[in-house]
Amino acid sequence: MVSSHVTPIFHLTLLLLLLSSSCIASKSSPISPPPTKIGNGYRLVSLQESNDGGLIGHLQVNRKNNIYGPDIPHLQLYIKHETDDRLRVHISDAQNPRWEVPYTLLPRSQPPPPSQTLLRPTQTPLTTASEFPGGELIFSYISTPFSFAVTRKSTAQTLFNSSSDKSSPFNPITFKDQYLEISTTLPSDASLYGLGENSQPHGIKLYPNDPYTLWTTDQSAINLNMDLYGSHPVYMDLRNVGGRAYAHGVLLLNSNGMDVLYRGSSLTYKVIGGVLDFYFFAGPSPLAVVDQYTQLVGRPAPMPYWSLGFHQCRWGYHNLSVVEDVVENYQKANIPLDVIWNDDDHMDGHKDFTLNPNAYPRPKLLDFLQRIHARGMKYIVIIDPGIGVNTSYGTYQRGLAKDVFIKYEGKPYLAQVWPGAVNFPDFLNPATVSWWGDEVRRFHDLVPVDGLWIDMNEASNFCSGLCTLPKGQCPTGTGPGWVCCLDCKNITNTKWDDPPYKINASGTHVPIGYKTIATSAVHYNGVREYDAHSIYGFSHAIATHKALQGLEGKRPFILSRSTFVGSGHYTAHWTGDNQGTWNDIKYSIYTMLNFGLFGIPMVGSDICGFYPQPTEELCNRWIELGAFYPFSRDHANYYSPRQELYQWETVATSARNALGMRYKLLPYLYTLTYEAHTTGAPIARPLFFSFPNIPELYGLSTQFLLGESLMVSPVLDQGRTNVSAVFPPGTWYSLFDPSEAIISKDTQTFTLDAPLHVINVHLYQNTILPMQRGGLISKDARMTPFTLLVTFPAGDTDAKAQGKLFLDNDELPEMQLGNGQSTYVEFSATKSKQTVKVWSNVQESKFALDKGWVIEKISVLGLSGVGSEFAVEVEGSLDILDASKVEMVEKEHKFINGGETQSVMVEVGGLNIPVGRVFTMSWKMGIS
Repeated sequence: MVSSHVTPIFHLTLLLLLLSSSCIASKSSPISPPPTKIGNGYRLVSLQESNDGGLIGHLQVNRKNNIYGPDIPHLQLYIKHETDDRLRVHISDAQNPRWEVPYTLLPRSQPPPPSQTLLRPTQTPLTTASEFPGGELIFSYISTPFSFAVTRKSTAQTLFNSSSDKSSPFNPITFKDQYLEISTTLPSDASLYGLGENSQPHGIKLYPNDPYTLWTTDQSAINLNMDLYGSHPVYMDLRNVGGRAYAHGVLLLNSNGMDVLYRGSSLTYKVIGGVLDFYFFAGPSPLAVVDQYTQLVGRPAPMPYWSLGFHQCRWGYHNLSVVEDVVENYQKANIPLDVIWNDDDHMDGHKDFTLNPNAYPRPKLLDFLQRIHARGMKYIVIIDPGIGVNTSYGTYQRGLAKDVFIKYEGKPYLAQVWPGAVNFPDFLNPATVSWWGDEVRRFHDLVPVDGLWIDMNEASNFCSGLCTLPKGQCPTGTGPGWVCCLDCKNITNTKWDDPPYKINASGTHVPIGYKTIATSAVHYNGVREYDAHSIYGFSHAIATHKALQGLEGKRPFILSRSTFVGSGHYTAHWTGDNQGTWNDIKYSIYTMLNFGLFGIPMVGSDICGFYPQPTEELCNRWIELGAFYPFSRDHANYYSPRQELYQWETVATSARNALGMRYKLLPYLYTLTYEAHTTGAPIARPLFFSFPNIPELYGLSTQFLLGESLMVSPVLDQGRTNVSAVFPPGTWYSLFDPSEAIISKDTQTFTLDAPLHVINVHLYQNTILPMQRGGLISKDARMTPFTLLVTFPAGDTDAKAQGKLFLDNDELPEMQLGNGQSTYVEFSATKSKQTVKVWSNVQESKFALDKGWVIEKISVLGLSGVGSEFAVEVEGSLDILDASKVEMVEKEHKFINGGETQSVMVEVGGLNIPVGRVFTMSWKMGIS
C-alpha cells in the first residue's frame, strides 16, 4: 500500500515542520560531527573462564564524562567461541539488566548473569595483550584502554579491531545508558555489503561517507540513503588476499536506533540503547557467511510452490468485478498468473478482518475463490497492525477485552492509520499472539485466503505524539486518509522521546517518534517502544506465521514490509514503495541482493514501479527483469493508471517471453528455495558469490545470479537495444537459445543484442539445469515432463557437470526429506575419453514416482559431436524406454564472440525416464 510519505503535500508539510523546529540537518553533513571526546574508554580489571567454556571479564570506566549522559561505570564482558566459525562478544552493564532483543523471539544462548565477584578487581590489573583462540577466529584484547580484535587464524588477517588512538576519527569504546559507541578499523581494499534497509544509489557495495541509519520507518523506497522499513545491523566484508577471496560477517544484534558511519578506513556504530552483542562469522566464502549467519538467526522459511509463480496486485481494485476482470484478462492474454491480491479495497472501512459488503459481497467472493482455487490460483489480502477504534468492531472489542494493545500511561496508545483512530497490538504479549491467531482464524472462516500480506508494521502512524480523538468522524472515509485528524501534542519531556543523541532519522534527524508509535509508549512487561520499535514488524510476522500454521497445518505464506534480523525465518519481503523510473529498476537489484545477505531470499520489488505510471518501454524492461526476481509481483498505487501486464501489447509480449521462461524454471527456483531453507543460500546472488576471487565483480550491481550458475543481464537504461554484460571466465550458454554461447577467456565484457522483448539469461558451464515445459499456472506447469540441460565447457575434453532437484508436497509446513512426501535427485554428468555419461542418484524416490514425473529430453551442450554406442539404463525396469522413439539431434553452437572452437549441442529426445528412478545414459562422441 502507499505509505504516508508519498505525496508532494506531505513532503512540504514535513519540510515546514522540520524548519520550524530547527531540526533539519545540513545536506552536506548528514550526520553531525561528534564532540571531541564522548568517552574515555574502559580498562579490563578481571578476566576468568565461565562455566560454559567462554570468558567473563569486568570492565571499569577510565574517566567519566557526561556528554550524552554519564558513562556506565562497570561493564560485563563475555566472549564465547560458539562454533568453530562463530565468535560472540557481548558487553553489557555489570550491575543492571539492559534491553536486549528478546530471547523468546530470536532464540540463542544467553550470557551468564552478572556476577558480583566481577565487581572486585584482581590484585594485579591485566595490562598485557592476550588472546583467546577458537576454531578459525581468534579473540585478542588490550586491557588498558580496553580494546579487542578478531583475527582469522588461517591467514593472521585482522577482521575487526576496536582500538583507537589520538589520530582516530572515533572514540574508544563508550557505553552510556542511551549512547553506545564502538568502531573498527578497516583495510582500504575491504568491500562491505549489508547494513540495511535502505535504497543505495551506488550499487550493492557500501559507499564511504553515505549515511547508514537503522530505525524501521514508513518511508518510501524512493528516498535514497535513508532508514527504510527494516533494520539489519549486519555486514559482510570481502577481501582479496594474494588473488584469493576471504569473506567474513559481523552482526551487532541490537534493535535500538543507530547510525553506522562507514568512512572507508573505519566503521563506527553509534547506538542509542541496548547492549553491544557482536557475532563474527568466519566464512571464508560469501556463501559460508550467509550459512553461518542464518544458522544463528534462523533459516529462511519454506515457501509453497505456487508462491514462485507470478502475482498481480493493485491498491484500487474497487470491487470484486474488477478483480475478476483482471484474472480473465490475464487468461485472454496468455500471461501466466498464480496469485491475485487485494490491498485494503476488500475491507469494510479499511478495518482488518472485514469485508466490504457492497464492493466484495461474501457470497460472490466465495464463488470467485472457488473458481480460481479449482484452477490452482491463490488469493492473498493485506492485514495492517492498526486496529480501528470502533465500538461495533468485533476485532477491536475482543482486543480490548484481552488487553492486547500497546499502552501510554495505562491506556491503549491512540494513533491513526487507514481506518482512522487505531490502537496497535503488542505482539510481545503472549495474550496478543493468541488473540491475533483467533482473529486470523475467524477471518479465514469468513474468507479462505491463501496467505497474508502484513504492511504498515514499522509501525506506521499518520500522527505523532500523544493524541486524543476529536469530536466528529476521523478520517472522513474519503480521500487519501493520511492527513492526521487526531488532536495531538508533541512529547518531548522524556528521555525516550528526546534522547541525548539524535540518530539521522529520515535523513533529517527528525524525532524518533515521528509518524510512528511514541517511543515512551509501553509494551508487555514494561518494555519501552524506544527499545522494541524496530522489532515490531518481526514480532508481527512471528504471530502471523503461528496463526496461519495453526489453521490447517499448511505451509504459511507471509509478505512483510518491516523486517529485522531473523525475519526471513517467517516471511518474504518486497522492497516497498518504489517509483516507475529507470533509476528505481536499478535500485531494485541492489536491494534484492542485500536481502539475500540478510537471510530473506524470497524478495522482489513492485514490477513497473508502485507510482507514478511507468512508461511502456520501462514496463517492458521491468517485467523482463522482474520475471527473475525470487518474488515476482506487479503492484501499483491507487492514484496511478492501470499497469497490469496486458495493458500494453508490447508489455504482454515481453511478459509472455520472460514469464514463460520463469515457469519453465520453476523446478530450479523451487530447489533453490530448498537450499535457502536448509543452508541459508540466497536465491538471487551477486556474481562474486560464485566467482569470489575476481575483484572486478565485487561492485557489479547490474547483473545477478539465480543460484550458482544462471546469470541475468537485464537492460536498465532507456532507449537501449543492447546490454553490456560482464562474463566471468568459462563458457556461457544462452538460456533462450542454448545453441548460442559465449566463451570468456578472462573476465570480459560483451555487448549483447537486447531488442525490446529480449532479456539475456545465460547458463554457466558444469551445470545440470532441470526444467519443465511451463504453463500459465504453476499447478499445471509442475506436472509437465522434465528436460535436463547439461552444460560442459566448450572445447574441453574432460569435464563434469552437476545439478539438483527437490520435489515435495508444498502444503506441508516443513520442507524436508524423510517424511515420505518429498524426493531429492542429484544429477551428474561427465565427458571424458570421447564418452558422454549422464546419471542420477535419488533419495526418497516414492513421492516422485507416485506423482508420475518423467524426463522427456536431455540436452547436452559443449560436445564434439554424436558418435555410437548409445545406451540408457533405468533402475528397476527393463521396458521403460521405447528405443524406436529415442531421437538424437545435433546442433552446432554459434559463438557470439567468434572463435575457432568447434562444439555442438546434442538433444536426446523421446525419453520417458521416471524422475524417481536412478538412471545412467551414455554414448561415444565423434564429429558426425
